[in-house]
Amino acid sequence: MSAAKAAASATKAKKAPAKKTTAKSGKGKKVVDIKDAPKFAGQERLINLLLTPHITEKTSLAMQNANTYSFRVLRDSSKPEVKAAVELMFNVKVAKVNLVNETGKSRRFGKMNGRTQDIKKAYVRLAPGQTIDYEAKIKA
Repeated sequence: MSAAKAAASATKAKKAPAKKTTAKSGKGKKVVDIKDAPKFAGQERLINLLLTPHITEKTSLAMQNANTYSFRVLRDSSKPEVKAAVELMFNVKVAKVNLVNETGKSRRFGKMNGRTQDIKKAYVRLAPGQTIDYEAKIKA
């Protein structure tokens, strides 16, 4: 009997490890690594992911001081996708990506009450020595 148990435990030990799951859900969702971004996001999706550069006084200071650029991105985008999209579009090396969801504001349009759209912004920090020239991309 003990030999059978030993053989059963040996076969269990040889099985491949289970997929990584997120700590919160535990429902078998696969953890996405930044290196996997090109695998799950097609090139067409990456090109359409960046909507516009978001240029304000605050982002202009971040460009000068921290080598950080900001973009408006699709609402369902993720950090690995944004990183892959910026690297594809501008041929630069990205060090870090932060995403911010901004909720729309209530506004009045004449007699009607309305609401502006929710947007998602990406703050992209580039590796040292890397820059993005928006004007060169427009001319090209």
